[in-house]
Amino acid sequence: MSSSSSSGLTFKLHPLVIVNISDHYTRVKSQSNPPHAASNGGESTISPSQPPPAPRVFGCVIGVQRGRTVEIFNSFELLYDPSTHSLDRSFLEKKQELYKKVFPHFYILGWYSTGSEAQESDMHIHKALMDINESPVYVLLNPSINHAQKDLPVTIYESELHVIDGIPQLIFVRSSYNIETVEAERISIDHVAHLKPSDGGSAATQLAAHLTGIHSAIKMLNSRIRVLHHYLLAMQKGDIPCENSLLRQVSSLLRRLPAIESEKFQDDFLTEYSDTLLITYLAMLTNCSSTMNELVDKFNTAYDRHSRRGGRTAFF
Repeated sequence: MSSSSSSGLTFKLHPLVIVNISDHYTRVKSQSNPPHAASNGGESTISPSQPPPAPRVFGCVIGVQRGRTVEIFNSFELLYDPSTHSLDRSFLEKKQELYKKVFPHFYILGWYSTGSEAQESDMHIHKALMDINESPVYVLLNPSINHAQKDLPVTIYESELHVIDGIPQLIFVRSSYNIETVEAERISIDHVAHLKPSDGGSAATQLAAHLTGIHSAIKMLNSRIRVLHHYLLAMQKGDIPCENSLLRQVSSLLRRLPAIESEKFQDDFLTEYSDTLLITYLAMLTNCSSTMNELVDKFNTAYDRHSRRGGRTAFF
């Protein structure tokens, strides 16, 4: 397998595709290994020390290609026969027809699967899709959790014809990609990220996770600014050649900073800050009023019982 592609294509991957593949894998894995399988009293053919192999899922990725830019918007599942290493072609054509009615501008760009790396059997599926797309892409998601890995566990492969031992063969080559999002996807991903945990986590736990995410984002921003700062210092000293295109980009970033120091920004910021404090104050007053009402109800109940015996009236 070659290290990188030489096609010159630019790939843009939307988060919806990653979410769909992850959801597909999670459903298949939970169905193949139900939680109650170990407690139904039967003898298991797999020893506890040897976990069952992770299932693989397959599907198609759809999107558009504009010139040398390939943008992958969505995906759908496919039926796979592991004995013949082939896809259900009738199911694929039916799904393609349905998606064409909803997304007439989207085309099948390739397919996806799960695993740590591309396998030899994957080339059979890749070749089977070449009658739909002469140069399909292969999106591979690694479901294994690696806490030390910072990049997304997603790899995009292209196929290239290489001569190996005098025989032309198709092989998978890696391609770089960028994550592209639209407003609706950003809102959806943010909503999923802030969902309440299934184990009943408290609001404090969710707040801590939210603050941790903000801290990580600020820390990453600070590290990237330091890289730019060291680069500009080295350029100023003459250690590295001057690049006008990069300087223009840095200048464009710096022009955005005075915008937060303008008088209009300060007025809007103070207004929003005052509104937030006022809402917090009203919430505290409402809470105090509710507590006072409960106290008055209890006090009236106590005096009402006492008045029945001693002839007194209620205090409130």
